[in-house]
Amino acid sequence: METPGQPVQHFDAVSGRAHRQNADRHRSGTRAPLPAGRYVLGPVEPLGPADPRELGPIWIGIEPQFPTGRGHLGIHLDPSANRNANSGTLGCVGLIRWDDMQALAGLVQRRNVRTLVVSE
Repeated sequence: METPGQPVQHFDAVSGRAHRQNADRHRSGTRAPLPAGRYVLGPVEPLGPADPRELGPIWIGIEPQFPTGRGHLGIHLDPSANRNANSGTLGCVGLIRWDDMQALAGLVQRRNVRTLVVSE
């Protein structure tokens, strides 16, 4: 994460499923990584018992600012990262460590981060 006047911070994350890294990033349902481009971040939202456990405890919605067939994207924990067949995401950004997800959510709130830029 880069914010003016602050040190750059890095968080290990995944996007898409391992075997779908070359799939069409703009087509819904491909389980491909997040398409490159600029996104607007929504609020940090707690997830509850009715939400899928695979999303972890926090959701940060992201809205693409470019044409794409993808939707309902966000940043969340990937508790299965490198552990089982659910490793990876359906196209969201999945942080690998719980502590990193908590730290990122706190930084997004404290620094009022509203933009995510994804590069190829």
